[in-house]
Amino acid sequence: MKDTAIMFKFMVSEKKDIFLSVLFGFLAGMGGVLLFANSGYLISRAALLPPFYVLTVTIALLKLFSVTRAISRYAERYYSHRATFTILSNLRVHFYEKIEPLAPRIFHKYRSGDLLSRIVGDVESLQNYFLRVFYPPLIMIVVFLATVTLTLFFSVHVAFTLMAGMILTGLIVPLVFASMQTKIENNVREKRGSVSTEATEFLYGFKDLKIHRKLAAQERELNEASTTYIKEQEHQSDRALISQSVNQALTMLVSWAVLIVGVYLVSEGTLEGVFLAMLVMISLTVFENVSPMAAFPYHFEDNRRAASRLNLIIHEEDMERVEEHEVETLNHKETWGISMDNVTFTYPEEEREALKEVSINIPSGSKTAIVGPSGSGKSTLLQLILKIYQAEKGDVYLNGKDITRLEKESIWKGTNTLLQDHHLFYGTVRDNLQLAKDDLSDTEMFNALKNVGLDTFSLEDRVLEKGGNLSGGERQRFAIARALLKGSKLWLLDEPTSSVDAVTERLIYDNLLAQAKEDTVLLVSHRLAGLEKMDQIIVMNEAQVVEAGTYDELIEKQGYFYGMKEIENTLFSA
Repeated sequence: MKDTAIMFKFMVSEKKDIFLSVLFGFLAGMGGVLLFANSGYLISRAALLPPFYVLTVTIALLKLFSVTRAISRYAERYYSHRATFTILSNLRVHFYEKIEPLAPRIFHKYRSGDLLSRIVGDVESLQNYFLRVFYPPLIMIVVFLATVTLTLFFSVHVAFTLMAGMILTGLIVPLVFASMQTKIENNVREKRGSVSTEATEFLYGFKDLKIHRKLAAQERELNEASTTYIKEQEHQSDRALISQSVNQALTMLVSWAVLIVGVYLVSEGTLEGVFLAMLVMISLTVFENVSPMAAFPYHFEDNRRAASRLNLIIHEEDMERVEEHEVETLNHKETWGISMDNVTFTYPEEEREALKEVSINIPSGSKTAIVGPSGSGKSTLLQLILKIYQAEKGDVYLNGKDITRLEKESIWKGTNTLLQDHHLFYGTVRDNLQLAKDDLSDTEMFNALKNVGLDTFSLEDRVLEKGGNLSGGERQRFAIARALLKGSKLWLLDEPTSSVDAVTERLIYDNLLAQAKEDTVLLVSHRLAGLEKMDQIIVMNEAQVVEAGTYDELIEKQGYFYGMKEIENTLFSA
């Protein structure tokens, strides 16, 4: 119940529709019971040649119950499904709001296929919570209690027989099958996640698999995962069919028991024979409300497991929420400085430290380069500044404010960020550039393209998913153009021109530094050429800062940076 507690919150917000659906469900259920009870009584009574007015009243009641049942059933379906779809919509929004702050660090823990399975499949499963888990037992109980109360006026023994049947088919059997369903449902969800993961790997890595002649092997893995998933689904369906068959068989046995008890009571003279058919018809009809309980174990476990898998993701956001009641924001019109004091950080589920006691100071309006070998922690610094991750030890400050107290959206809004992974969406050049800022003019967008050497493109040119029709350098330049259009005062650039030729790189940096003349720029780079213009160079190695200073100071020192520069000169001169 703890896993599905969030569903109760959303159900309370739709309490009006839920109340109406339960009310009309009760009226529809009782309408059916009274309709068939009246039919059984009419048949028996008609055989005894009663007065004409008795038949007239009975037939009139028959029509009343028929109309009541039909109208109530329609209203019950309308309100219950409206509540369900509203709850599902609210759930999707809630889950997105919870998971959005976790991106992109969530991909370090979950593979994209498994995450997609949770976002789509598990959220979709929860739409059945109200209709298949909460609603059926509630309607079954209220209809049965009303029916048993009605039956008590004719026979206590039959009433107790119906009550025993309800407990057996509506409670004991579903509980037994629910306990058996737990392991099966866990396996189904795990296998579905595996299929999603393998399919994602197969599609995204198709070209590489084809080039390296590993396509057949990956295809076999996908087929094996799919076959295993199908077998688990078949096992799940077989168990659900057995549950339904057992439930229906027991309901028929209960109806036979009512008939036997009724016949005995009539023979003993404690029950009028005219009511026997009515009681049997009641027993046949009231158990229609028990039939959804046959699928209850499947839907209950399906929803519980889906909620549990989603809560594992959501729980991460809750654990990292700032405890203070007030969260500070930054003034985006100001130029921010950055400082770190003895910062240590390790990526989740890894042992190697990505940063070790790092202390840096980047004054507002300065231009700073961070250099060093791959894996030295340069990109990690940017991710801590963006609050994608939080430092285990030490403090990070933006504009003099502790970053743990700053709102993430405020940080992201005030930065022009270019990480190594940037996404281009399916659409036009215009669509992708308009992500930078609202109300951009065509002139502004075209000038941004010109500043990165993409003025041969028009704003209406088509861009495929992930920029599939563009080169690596073109994709980088589109990302830089977006940053230029955003126009914030803090620039965080991680290898922004690694796939760009030297001439275009010079054009980009000249235009970028001209626009960012008064801004704070933090550039991560493997290339050492052109760093003479930087106010400060921070050199990192093995997750630590080993040197810091201006270009001339580091060259004169003849330390680690000097060695890197000598190696670069040797490579290019050769």
